[in-house]
Parts: sequence; C-alpha cells; structure tokens
Amino acid sequence: MKKILAIAALLLAMTSCGVGTYSVESGRSEQSSVSFVAQTSYPVTVTIDGTEYEVNTVKLKDWRTDRRIKQTAKNTIKIAPGKHEIIVTSNGNVVLKDLIFLSNNESKVIEL
Repeated sequence: MKKILAIAALLLAMTSCGVGTYSVESGRSEQSSVSFVAQTSYPVTVTIDGTEYEVNTVKLKDWRTDRRIKQTAKNTIKIAPGKHEIIVTSNGNVVLKDLIFLSNNESKVIEL
C-alpha cells in the first residue's frame, strides 16, 4: 500500500509541474516623437497633419547632439511613424513649415 501511495504521489508531483511551451512577446510600441529646440524656451503651436499641439521649446544649451532631451508631455509630441507635414507657429508667425519622415521609435529634434 505504501508503494502505491508513493508512486501516486510521485506521479502527481511530476505531472503538476508546468512543463510545456510558453511564449513571451515584448517590444516597443510603434510610436515616434518630435521635440523642438531654440535659443530660449517659449511656447509654440505645432500643427501636424491638421492636428494642433501646444508645446514648449527646449533651450538650445540644454541639448547637444550627443545627449538626449528629457522628453516630457510639455516639450515632446508622440506621433505614428511615417510622413508628416509640420507647421510651427509662435505668436501667430509661421516659424517652420516642413515635411518630415519618422521611422519606428525615432526621436527627431528640430531646431527653430
């Protein structure tokens, strides 16, 4: 009887383990971002494909090509990858009108 209980316990222990195939999916979301730098920090209105955003520029001295901008909701716009028309205005004056292409997970910094 003890042998049967020991075998049953052994079989139960062996079959209760999580043996099988598991798949884990990870990666980055398909989003790109645009930030704007200028000599001083000031608010600008950015129109991307007809949608308006209110953001602040990042001071030029705080940004260098070898260092990334600290991206916040106040200075960065997250958009889908692809081709976009950008119009930047400040105090009613058009500062920049350009057509840009963003690849997946690209962060583009535009100097005004």
